[in-house]
Amino acid sequence: MAGQPPSADWDGASYDRVSAPQLRWGRNVLERLELSGDEVVLDAGCGTGRVTEELVARLPQGHVVALDASPSMLAQAQARLGAARAAGRVSFLHADLRSLSPAALGDRAPLDAVLSTATFHWVTDHDKLFADLRSVLRPGGQLVAQCGGEGNIASVIAAVRSLGVERAGTWLYASPEDTAVRLRRAGFEMTEVWSHPEVATFDGPADLVEFLGTVCLREHLGTLPEEQRRPFAEKVAAAMPAAEVDYVRLNMVARARGAAI
Repeated sequence: MAGQPPSADWDGASYDRVSAPQLRWGRNVLERLELSGDEVVLDAGCGTGRVTEELVARLPQGHVVALDASPSMLAQAQARLGAARAAGRVSFLHADLRSLSPAALGDRAPLDAVLSTATFHWVTDHDKLFADLRSVLRPGGQLVAQCGGEGNIASVIAAVRSLGVERAGTWLYASPEDTAVRLRRAGFEMTEVWSHPEVATFDGPADLVEFLGTVCLREHLGTLPEEQRRPFAEKVAAAMPAAEVDYVRLNMVARARGAAI
């Protein structure tokens, strides 16, 4: 997803296979966008393009800029959206959200809206992130997003700690209160921010292990020798109380205020 360093690439094919929870959440977030059908919208952290595909369908006269920092994620998205790309309805941008600017978007800026799902928690400087997002939006432009929030995947973190280690990686699970303050400070108004629990349930230990290895433990496993990675994910899964992950989703709906600051 966007916001990750190039050395921490995702396995796009595996993510596409296991990301049913993220697709379900993304559809709910997409419904919050107010669209006429001719807007230019940035999908900030498009992943493998499953939600992007549905966003494109809502913009028959518009355009989607699908951005991600992961080459393998973008490759999956480009394969999925080849026809839309050929029709000029979607373009792809290999870029990091930590360096987003109007110049990076070229003549697509300023945007009418930014959509993002399951991405912002991978970026640790939310003050800069929100300021950069404001800089690419027209006055009144929409920001509709969801990411991991305070308390996210507590059972996974507890299971890792029960093995005597801390989960390696970089993330920020922010609170709604802190996020609302940051959004207003970055130049957004009409801000609504809230969090809610979401449980991702899996058919059994094998599915849970694959999901953990692809998503929740991806960065941690990258610090281990290859032969230790799956055994570690299996130990974490065995230490969890059930074949489920207790997600907390942080939601935000905001409008860009006046001129960019």
